[in-house]
Amino acid sequence: MPEQIKGEMDDLFRLLDKVYSLFGFEYKLELSTRPESFLGDIETWNSAEKGLEDVLNEHYPGKWNLNPGDGAFYGPKIDIRIQDALKRWHQCATIQLDFQLPQRFNLKYRGEKVGEEGAEPLRPVIIHRAVLGSLERFIAVITEHFGGKWPFWLSPRQVLVIPVSKPYYDYANEVRDKLWDAGIYADVDNGPETMKKKILLGETSQYNFIFVVGQDEMDNRAVNVRNRDADKKARAEIMPLDDVVAKLVSLKAERRLENNI
Repeated sequence: MPEQIKGEMDDLFRLLDKVYSLFGFEYKLELSTRPESFLGDIETWNSAEKGLEDVLNEHYPGKWNLNPGDGAFYGPKIDIRIQDALKRWHQCATIQLDFQLPQRFNLKYRGEKVGEEGAEPLRPVIIHRAVLGSLERFIAVITEHFGGKWPFWLSPRQVLVIPVSKPYYDYANEVRDKLWDAGIYADVDNGPETMKKKILLGETSQYNFIFVVGQDEMDNRAVNVRNRDADKKARAEIMPLDDVVAKLVSLKAERRLENNI
């Protein structure tokens, strides 16, 4: 019912904040109003536009723009534009109020006062909501936004395990299996290339972390961790395998954008 529009919009704005902050996007909002060709009466349009304007002023005071005449023919809408890593703006999400379809389909429902004498069925309001917009387009935007350096929780290449030589292949496989059992995507490179080339290939493939294992790591049930986003990718201090797995599981669960453990 119309009285519930504000509450629904409050929930939608909280959802927008949660989704777009998860990907690290900056976004701006535009209120698109009645176009030249429209359905319905002006009073209904004015009421809907005023309701959206009030909600925007409450949640984003001074942080939204008016886009006159660009609304849908059936109702006003709020368009959300996101900024990618190249500082370009893309429209993805949209929230639209539709008063016309319920009328055209003669949609009605029983309200709280339906049992009272003279109570009439009520007319609903449709809210069209597309938080990501076109999913294919959104995937294209975030792919370019991250430039192949996906955050750990979203990455298809989370960990690459590299043994320094053949005697440590079995331990490298063991490390990979332990990561897989913890729900981490992990590969192991037991190929014939040199360790240096394997590391280079792993870095080029944008693995979030590269684990190098040799005698010290096998003796201590540990791994040598190389972070994709670290300034220095030289040999680091070895870390106990169980501790690293626990930290990676936490990094994935928290869905952090920073690639560190």
